[in-house]
Amino acid sequence: MPDAVPQEPLEPVFFDRSAPQLAPALLGRVLVCARPEGVVSVRLTEVEAYTGPDDPASHAYRGRTARNAVMFGPPGFVYVYFTYGMHYCMNLVAGPGVTAGAVLLRAGEVVDGLDLARRRRPAARKDAELAQGPARLTQALGVGREQNGEPLDGTVFRLLPGTPPDPELIRQGPRTGVAQGADTPLRFWIDGEPTVSPYRRHVPRRRPAS
Repeated sequence: MPDAVPQEPLEPVFFDRSAPQLAPALLGRVLVCARPEGVVSVRLTEVEAYTGPDDPASHAYRGRTARNAVMFGPPGFVYVYFTYGMHYCMNLVAGPGVTAGAVLLRAGEVVDGLDLARRRRPAARKDAELAQGPARLTQALGVGREQNGEPLDGTVFRLLPGTPPDPELIRQGPRTGVAQGADTPLRFWIDGEPTVSPYRRHVPRRRPAS
C-alpha cells in the first residue's frame, strides 16, 4: 500500500467566514500543534461557535478588551483563554475581522503523538478521553496562555484538510455550559464519535449558606 500523500495546511481564506459558518467546516480537520517536547495532532469532532455583540455567551459581547482582542483581529489565529481558575480553552478566530468571532474547539481524536498526549493526560482512562472536552483538548496539545494570538501558519499550529465527515453525520444543537444564549444551536459535532463530550446544560452556582 503506498504511503499517504502529505497534506498541505488550509489557506488563511478558509477562516474568512462567520463563526457559525466556520464551525461545521472544521469537523474532520486535523489540528497539528508543535511544542518543544513533540507534536500532537487532533482530528476535530466537536466545536462551538461564538460571535460578537449579538451573542450574550461570547467573550466579545461587551466589546473589545485586552483578554478578547484576538477575537477582533484577522481570521486564522488562535484565541486561548483561562477559565474557572484552572483550565485553558482554545478557539480558532473566524473572519472577516470586522466583528468578533471564534470557534471553540470542544473535542477531538488524537491521531498523532499519542504517547505524548497520554503523558499530558494521565487521568484519561482510555484514548477517546484524551481530548474529550475543551480543557482536555488543550492539555493533550500542550496549549497554554503563551499560545494566545499564535497564527495557524505552521510555526506552532497548522490545520490540515483531514477528511470532512459526511454532511448527514453532522449534528447541531445548543451550546454546553453557558448561562446566556444556551439554547442557541451553535454546537456542531460528528454523530457517533466516541470522543464527543457529553452535553451539559449550565447549572447556576449556589452560594454557600451563611
